[in-house]
Amino acid sequence: MSTRKSEVLIIGAGLSGVSAARRLQGAGVDVLLLDKGRSVGGRMSTRRIGNGAADHGAQFFTATTPEFQRVVDGWEAEGLAFFWDIGWSTGSFTGNESEGHTRYAAKGGMNRLMKHLAADIPTETNVRIVAVRQTEKGWEAEAEGGGLYQSAALILTPPPPQALALLQAGNVHLTAMDADILGRIHYSSALTGIFRIEGTVTIPAPGAVHRPAEPLPWVADNQQKGVSPDETVVTINSNSDYAQRYWDAPEVEILETMKAALARYLSPGSRVVESQIQRWRYAFPRHTHSQRTLRTSGTRPLFFAGDAFHGPLIEGAWLSGEAAATGLLSDADFITARV
Repeated sequence: MSTRKSEVLIIGAGLSGVSAARRLQGAGVDVLLLDKGRSVGGRMSTRRIGNGAADHGAQFFTATTPEFQRVVDGWEAEGLAFFWDIGWSTGSFTGNESEGHTRYAAKGGMNRLMKHLAADIPTETNVRIVAVRQTEKGWEAEAEGGGLYQSAALILTPPPPQALALLQAGNVHLTAMDADILGRIHYSSALTGIFRIEGTVTIPAPGAVHRPAEPLPWVADNQQKGVSPDETVVTINSNSDYAQRYWDAPEVEILETMKAALARYLSPGSRVVESQIQRWRYAFPRHTHSQRTLRTSGTRPLFFAGDAFHGPLIEGAWLSGEAAATGLLSDADFITARV
């Protein structure tokens, strides 16, 4: 059974995990990033289909704080992100985003951005952690198959329901207050379809339609967006009610309902030649924590981070990872462990 050691172990290589890892690495901390997927990115995901590709998780991001705007400006300067649009011709977003907010997208797809951000971070993918437990010197994570990862500090970035399951499997008991805070966080699910089209579509510029009142409110043309220059590939996202209704339905049934919604955007003679479904169980945090991160009480250094910590979504995930890393760098227990 192999054991790998690091000063800080980060479970989850989505935006929060990568953000935390970059902050810690910049401060000279030995960090290791783990993810159960084949690549970094989490919901910042881009999938190949035929000779095309589609963003099939996060579709865009905004910057509502000066801190994240500086980050996005840096991505733009490096040619990683670009201004997509301010709104959509068929409607505007509600909630944390208002009409007039700049929407950004990643050149070549969201996953290209994530791979660039994580390029210099020690990372292991295809690692499914099944339990985390405290040790005399910090933390130990057990992987499916028996591999072990040991560290002085731990940052958990999966959705809290999944993170809490790892702690429970390792017999780690949180204080009642921490357990209550994390237990209150819950998510809505979503279903995403991607469709490779032979021909063209009539989705208006800048390549997205948003109809909030419909069960399938989001339709995006990845070719217009610049993600799929060689083929027409469309992404369709559902709302939570649709996901709840069809979650356990056969894929063929889900795809037929999405194709019916897509039909209005197909140019004459165009047709769907390939399609796929992605289920996102933890798509949108519906009850969030008021702070950017949570440092648990009465444990070795353990921080929770993710888009469920203060929000909104992509911006919140990045800032949450940075907050966890910043908190850890000033954590007395961690400082002592490093000496």
